[in-house]
Amino acid sequence: MPPNCHTREHIKTKTKESVSDKADFAEPPAAVHPGNVFQGSTNGNNLVTRRGSQCDASSSKDRRYCNSNVLIASSASGEVKISLNCDSAVRCQNFKVPDFNSILKYLEDKYLRTHKLVTPEFSMKTLFEDLCECYVQAVQLHDPLPNNKAMRIGNSNVVDKKSSSSFRLSHSCNNLLKAKHKATACDQKRSVRSLNDITKGAENVKISLVDETGKEDFPKFIYIPQNIIYQNAYLIFSLARIADVDCCSSCSGDCLSSRIPCACARETGGEFAYTPKGLLKDDFLTACVCMRRAPKKDHFVYCQDCPLEKSKNEYLPEPCKGHLLRKFIKECWRKCGCHMTCGNRVVQRGITCNLQVFMTHQGKGWGLRTLQDLAKGSFVCEYVGEILTNTELYERNIQNRGINRHTYPVTLDADWGSEKVLRDEEALCLDATFSGNVARFINHRCHDGNLIDIPVEVETPDRHYYHLAFFTTRDVTASEELTWDYGIDFDDHDHPIKAFRCSCGSAYCRDIN
Repeated sequence: MPPNCHTREHIKTKTKESVSDKADFAEPPAAVHPGNVFQGSTNGNNLVTRRGSQCDASSSKDRRYCNSNVLIASSASGEVKISLNCDSAVRCQNFKVPDFNSILKYLEDKYLRTHKLVTPEFSMKTLFEDLCECYVQAVQLHDPLPNNKAMRIGNSNVVDKKSSSSFRLSHSCNNLLKAKHKATACDQKRSVRSLNDITKGAENVKISLVDETGKEDFPKFIYIPQNIIYQNAYLIFSLARIADVDCCSSCSGDCLSSRIPCACARETGGEFAYTPKGLLKDDFLTACVCMRRAPKKDHFVYCQDCPLEKSKNEYLPEPCKGHLLRKFIKECWRKCGCHMTCGNRVVQRGITCNLQVFMTHQGKGWGLRTLQDLAKGSFVCEYVGEILTNTELYERNIQNRGINRHTYPVTLDADWGSEKVLRDEEALCLDATFSGNVARFINHRCHDGNLIDIPVEVETPDRHYYHLAFFTTRDVTASEELTWDYGIDFDDHDHPIKAFRCSCGSAYCRDIN
C-alpha cells in the first residue's frame, strides 16, 4: 500500500486515475464543465464571486427544474462559499426541505458506488472540499483580480433547512493548500494504475483492477472463465452419462416454483439449496459453515489408499489423514427440462456482482473486494483453474518450490473416501497459478472469512469432479475485502507448498508463530 498520505490532493488523484474508461460511466448531473465560464464580481467582504447562468429549457416543464444557478465565492484567506439557488424547486407544490447529510448519503450511494469510486477516504464531503481547493488555487495562481473566470457546476435542486431557497457550504482551504506540497511529493513517487476489465469480456460483468501504490507489476496469467484440463485428468462431459434419475427432464420453467422439488433437489435433502432470490437458504448455509469451522469426527472420510499420501511416497504411503465430507449442491443442467433462468441454476450462470482486484494492506499482495453490498448467501464466483491430477499438482509444486505464488491450489477431495481405491487420473485438483479466474486473488483468512467454498455438481453425475463455488457467510458491505479459509495446516512442514506467514488479522489466526 502507499505511504500514509491521505491528503485531499492525493484522494483527488486516486479518484481521477482509478477510472480509466469514461465509456463505462454515465456523466452525473452535477458534473464540472470547465469549458463554460462566467464573469465575476466582488462584494463587501472581498469575496471573488462567480455566477452561473440558468439553464435554457425548451419547455415550461423542464424550466421548472432547471431554473437554478450557482454562486461560488472565495476570499484571500482561502475561504470558499458555494451557493446553489433553487427558487423554482422551492415554489413547487408539496416541496419539503431535505436534510443535507441525507443528500450527501444519497449522492454517495447513487454515484460513487455506481462509478466504482469506493476508496474508504472518498466521500461527497471530500469532493466538495476538493472543489473548494481547486477554486482557491485557480484564483491565486491564475488571476487574483475580481474579473477572473470560474468553473461552472451543473444544476442542483438541493436546499438546506436553514434557507428556503439555497444552501451554503463553507470550508476553509488553508490546511488543504498547506498539505498540497506534501501530497505532491508523495504523488511523484507513485501513480495509480488500473485496468478496466481483467477478464477481457470473458465474464458477464467487467472486473477492474487498481494498484494504488503504482509499484506492483500487473499479475501475469491467462484469464479463463471455466476450468480447463491440464494433461492427464480423466474428465468426460456427456449427456449420455446422466441418467434420468440424475436430472429433471419432465420439468419446465422454474423448478423452484413447483410445489414438489424435482430430482435435482435430492442432493440437498429433497429441498433446493437456493431461495427464489438466488441466495443460499440459511439452514443449508449454517450447516456448511459449522461443518467447515468446527468439524466433528464423523464429518471426515478416510481413503484406503490415499492419493495425497501416494503422491508423497508411492511405495510406502502414510495412512490417510482424512478428508472433510462436504455438503453438495446439485444444479439442473442441459438434460433437465427447465429454463436457463431456473432458480436452481446459479453457479453455472457465472459472476453477476461487481468485483475489483486491488493491492491490499499488510503485505498480503493482491486481493479481491466487492463494489456493491452483498446479502448473506450470495454467490460471488467460482474457483476456476487448470484441472490436474494429484500427482501432476505435486510435481508442479516441487518444480516451483520457492517461487512466490499468487494462488493456493485446492484438491477436489470431498468424496475421495467413498471409494476404496481411487486412480490417479480421478484424484483431481485445481490450480489457478498460470490460468484461472478472479478467484485466484481471494486472500486467506483463518476461521472467519466472509466467503465459504461449497461443492456444486453441474454436468457430471459423480463427485470425481465438481465446481467449487464461493458464497458469502454474512452480509458484506461495498469496498470490503473478500476472504476465505484455505484450510492450511501451518504446522505441516512436509507439504510441498510452503505455508506463507499469515497476515489475515483474524482473532482465530492459526499461525501462532
